[in-house]
Amino acid sequence: MAELPQDFSALEAQITEQYPDLSRRLQQTARFLLDHPQEVAFSTVARLAEQAGVTPSTLIRFANSLGFKGFSDMQKLFRSRLVDELPNYSERIHAVRSATGETPSGSQLLWEFADANREMLEQLPGRTDPRQLESALDLLEGAETVHLMGMRRTFPVASYLQYALNHVDKRCFLINALGGMHQEQARAIGPRDALLAVSFSPYASETREVAEQTRDKGVPVVAITDSTLSPLARVADVTLVVQEAEVKSFRGLTATLCLAQSMAIALGVRQDSAADKGSSPEAPASG
Repeated sequence: MAELPQDFSALEAQITEQYPDLSRRLQQTARFLLDHPQEVAFSTVARLAEQAGVTPSTLIRFANSLGFKGFSDMQKLFRSRLVDELPNYSERIHAVRSATGETPSGSQLLWEFADANREMLEQLPGRTDPRQLESALDLLEGAETVHLMGMRRTFPVASYLQYALNHVDKRCFLINALGGMHQEQARAIGPRDALLAVSFSPYASETREVAEQTRDKGVPVVAITDSTLSPLARVADVTLVVQEAEVKSFRGLTATLCLAQSMAIALGVRQDSAADKGSSPEAPASG
């Protein structure tokens, strides 16, 4: 069985390759899907079937022929394409309205985002490997200075960690790439330090560069990312994978910020415990 496509480009290539061998009805379906990726990203199966001139079962059968369990699994790749190719919020909003024909109210959007983020938040503890989490905390606790980096969408996570770690008396430094000087700032990473890098698809090139440079210097790297196939995962000593909610091509940060807060407080607890042990009087000798 062929490997299941992991992104839209791979899906497009597979459809193109298999197209000559498809039935006439599935060829019609394939043409519609590739010609209208924006509509496919958000519309329902019933609406898409009507637009394509096929039955809903044909769309499902087409997805199954490519190895997907259902149409919604294949539809996720169309949505990911929109996220990667339409970075401008105005363009995404217009794409959603064009595809669905809807203008959702603020209250409706609030419910959708709250429900989606709540689901991901509930799944976070079960999806986080406790051994990986403790290993990450071990590296960060043992570091003289924790260097933090997250660009664009993940910058709020790195910025929050700087705030939180300062409040638990853990020395840290935020690589903010001000003036495009991320490489210069990364040179401050010493041999007894650690890097905590946060990046999600499509993965900021600046974060990848700093993570690779840090790895090459033999300094520990802890990554918070969205896949074990992430470029960060390939260079990190410890990788924590977080799945975020996605609503109408907009992805959240709720689960990631929860993980970041938990890690900061856990480091604070560890440091407080170590301080108590260091200040406790020696037990009196028996006898």
